[in-house]
Amino acid sequence: MLPARRSTIPRTSPSVQRKALALGAALLFGAAAAWLASPAHAQGAGIFKDADIALGEKLIAENKCVECHTRQVGGDGSSIYKPLGRINTAGLLRGMVEMCNTQMNLGLFPEEVTAVAAVLNRDHYKFK
Repeated sequence: MLPARRSTIPRTSPSVQRKALALGAALLFGAAAAWLASPAHAQGAGIFKDADIALGEKLIAENKCVECHTRQVGGDGSSIYKPLGRINTAGLLRGMVEMCNTQMNLGLFPEEVTAVAAVLNRDHYKFK
């Protein structure tokens, strides 16, 4: 019988793991704080000023946004809009549309994301 071999993979001590976790949390918190303080987050509905509403409507239909939202929340899907406290600025609305774009791998260009967000603002959020 062969003797048991010791692993050559170095183990990380619990204190190093805690420090790495704390550093990661601090970096994440710092990034979130920077984003919340950024002009893009705080922008008003002026970010939709030159948006192509017809393009936004077309993209919502083509990408079956309503069907996806209906699968997620039931009913007609509209309860996904205005979740309590989450989307309270035009910048956050645009960011949420960008998140859908990324998660669903839709490949929308920035002006298309803005167009979709402008339609949602017009129909559901009404940011001024």
